[in-house]
Amino acid sequence: MKAFQSDIADFAKLDAQVLGVSADSLETHHEFAAELDLSFPLLADDGTISARYGSGRVTYLIDRTAIIRMICEGMPDNASLAGEISKL
Repeated sequence: MKAFQSDIADFAKLDAQVLGVSADSLETHHEFAAELDLSFPLLADDGTISARYGSGRVTYLIDRTAIIRMICEGMPDNASLAGEISKL
């Protein structure tokens, strides 16, 4: 999460939205976001998102038409991710 936050301005320049998703409670998300000084939204999943996309440390690059363009297990290299975003 900190890696995404450190490059959040670069993602914003590409008109990309960063979202964090987990089954943790809203309260836990607020605490976590404050602890890491995150400026992007964290979504509390009720199971709907994980049922569709799975769970774990996975990054999805989803275009404006809801097509998944890239899936990366673990933490992606942000420069490579930004390059993929710029191709859309």
